[in-house]
Amino acid sequence: MHEANRRYQPSTFSIAARDPSTGDLGVAVQSKFLAVGSIVPWARAGVGAIATQAALNAAYGVEGLHLLASGWTAQETVKQLVSMDSEAGQRQLLVVDAAGRAEAYTGNQCYEWAGHLVGDGYACAGNILVGRATVEAMAQAFERTAGALAARLVAALAAGQAAGGDRRGQQSAAVLVVRSAGGYAARTDRYVDLRVDDHSQPISELQRLLGLHRLYSKSAPDELTEMTEEICSELQAILRRTGRYQGEINGQCNAATRRALLDLYNIENLEDRWHDRLIDRVALGYLRTRFTASPD
Repeated sequence: MHEANRRYQPSTFSIAARDPSTGDLGVAVQSKFLAVGSIVPWARAGVGAIATQAALNAAYGVEGLHLLASGWTAQETVKQLVSMDSEAGQRQLLVVDAAGRAEAYTGNQCYEWAGHLVGDGYACAGNILVGRATVEAMAQAFERTAGALAARLVAALAAGQAAGGDRRGQQSAAVLVVRSAGGYAARTDRYVDLRVDDHSQPISELQRLLGLHRLYSKSAPDELTEMTEEICSELQAILRRTGRYQGEINGQCNAATRRALLDLYNIENLEDRWHDRLIDRVALGYLRTRFTASPD
């Protein structure tokens, strides 16, 4: 692994972690660097998550996942990758394995401030930072934030930025979370794969995209409620505004109403929240906001 090119220096801050409740693995990253999400995060469901940065060595991602898939621990993987790299002093590396063991490495030639923290099931690091407070804030935010792994990872980025972040500024951010069959139509493991390639406030934009990802995701059981006559009447009024329903507003969710509503769900990318006899409260809230103020 001697192919390092000093042109590629996504000096940045990132976090890699595993969710013990779901087994999800993921990485989130921010940098004053174009499209940092295309090169820093690496992850495979049931295997591990890796962030490679500073004088980035992409082989750390490729070879690291191969080692983890072969049964190596995070600690063994980091040691092996660094030992094989004659320019390891310029690198920074985070690894979390499928068991939640975490390890990190910061070379002594990384630009200051550079360093890392390792916690229970996660590791965070950064280089060319304002100071150590960035990685400390990331660790604290990750530990204190509840919810899905992607939300916790992005919360860690936001906290790191608020504590100083990359001393050169902001440009791009990304979050990658993998889950077995978690991707579209269960055909990949990319459960969340969102990138902001060039933006003045990339973490804020990433948070917005994560909100859309949640909107377009499958319903949770506690998000479903009964389709009452009142709700059905409200939906019929919305459907008439969109021109997809010409029937009476009578609170009866008949076949014509359901067909029109399903058509609207598909148009708005809400198909994963469709249920024949129940209504998803998240989808309902979106439709109210999106269409209630529309003119007849």
